[in-house]
Amino acid sequence: MAVSMLDQFKLFARYNRLMNQRILDAAEKLSRDDLTRDRGAFFKSVLGTLNHVLVGDIIWLKRFAMHPSSRKALERIDAWEQPASLDAILCADLENLATQRAAIDEIIADWITGLSESALEDRLAYRNTAGKPQNKPLASLISHLFLHQVHHRGQATTLISQSGVDFGDTDLLELIDDAPG
Repeated sequence: MAVSMLDQFKLFARYNRLMNQRILDAAEKLSRDDLTRDRGAFFKSVLGTLNHVLVGDIIWLKRFAMHPSSRKALERIDAWEQPASLDAILCADLENLATQRAAIDEIIADWITGLSESALEDRLAYRNTAGKPQNKPLASLISHLFLHQVHHRGQATTLISQSGVDFGDTDLLELIDDAPG
């Protein structure tokens, strides 16, 4: 039996939450210096990279909240300030970042759970960070939300491992159900 796009996004939301918690658990093992050291990554440090993922999620959730299927589910995101830049440091310490991350992951999971398959066939009109109008398939943009996190978590796990902390397994396979047989 084929897995629906919506079921796939629900799986991604569960995976997203689990991996974000694991990366925060691993980052807690780092010294403040290791957490903030510029290692030449896109967003410099582990803390900078994890902040960027949060920034990206807030930007995208605010855009998704403009879609009729998502307004109610994402009304909590209205209270969050629009990040000033993609490299904004919203949380200067890991404890605050963990709190914000857990809240955003809950918002994402609740939103995805409330979406319908028909909504995924719609398009989303929005402006990119340069102000240019865009109009793209909603399902593709939701995929981007999750893939953006995977990309930058991969960078963060590399930075964490450079400090001698083993992140462990990152495979989605852990959450995919086996078929009886």
